Amino acid sequence: MEGLTQSFLNFIDVYGYFAVAVLMAMENACIPIPSELILGFSGYLIFADRMTFTGAMTAGMIGGMLGSILMYVIGSRGGRKFIDKYGKYFLMKKSHVDMAQRWFDKYGIRAVFFSRMLPVVRTFISLPAGFARVNFKAFLFYTFAGSLPWTAFILYLGIVFGEGWKYLLEIGHTASILFIAAAVIIIAALYIMNKRRK
Repeated sequence: MEGLTQSFLNFIDVYGYFAVAVLMAMENACIPIPSELILGFSGYLIFADRMTFTGAMTAGMIGGMLGSILMYVIGSRGGRKFIDKYGKYFLMKKSHVDMAQRWFDKYGIRAVFFSRMLPVVRTFISLPAGFARVNFKAFLFYTFAGSLPWTAFILYLGIVFGEGWKYLLEIGHTASILFIAAAVIIIAALYIMNKRRK
């Protein structure tokens, strides 16, 4: 894994935004490359004035959207049987697909939004959305809306940690939980303020 990690870092180091887009597409296509690695290192490069926040953010979002769309299409065309049969060749764990399916069964299309901020589920949620053949425009909207704050958040943490950005790899799941908690508090506060105004 260390060798692969270094290869990914070298890829980003040499090819910049293009590499960020490619790796984020792979991550969202259920290939186990942590977004904390891709975006955390990109945040460090922003810190080192070798990337811009806007450029890294754009590349990350483009790649993430493309990978998510690919999984949606595969899910809608091939169905669950196809994934169960061939997913293992692309390093997809059945347990991860099952987890995403449970989220989708419980929350429907809204799961596409919230799960983009959660470990593991965020990269697999496109599959059950594809299995169910949910409205494609709605899928794109919720995918974009959920991916945008997460991408910005990890990039920002990479900038904040600077040369210690690798710490993100250790706290990846904790970062997800903290981010969700903060998002819930902010949404609740905005809702209460809006109600008081009315």
